[in-house]
Amino acid sequence: MKKIFPYFLIFLSFLVTYSIFPVTIFAQAPEEWTSNCYSLKNVGGTVIKVATIQGFECIFRNIVRILVPVAGVLLFIMLIVGSFQLMTAGSDPKQAQKAKATLTYAIIGLVVFFGIWFILLLIKAITGIDVTKFAIPGPL
Repeated sequence: MKKIFPYFLIFLSFLVTYSIFPVTIFAQAPEEWTSNCYSLKNVGGTVIKVATIQGFECIFRNIVRILVPVAGVLLFIMLIVGSFQLMTAGSDPKQAQKAKATLTYAIIGLVVFFGIWFILLLIKAITGIDVTKFAIPGPL
């Protein structure tokens, strides 16, 4: 556990840093990705970008945009590690049990991940409310 903690802190710092900045880094970002991140104010003839409460939408969107691929990569790594452990366990039942547990946790994580997404889409289909999009209402 102590060996993983510094790497977790580095990952967490990158995640926080990336999610704080609302502007995307893609060459041609769709307008809806950055439209609610700031408002434009005319100050002395100069148009400046002012942070608004809707900027949290961009932060949330950036966090989700990071976590989904990271979850996929972690699942793939867990499957590789579990498979490698199972192949190298040989006749040691304790190592084989540890490898099977790793594979089980990876598959449970995949099922939970898709289960949550399915439940959100089911709520959208039943109620008509799109709960997969995070939005803070702006001023009327």
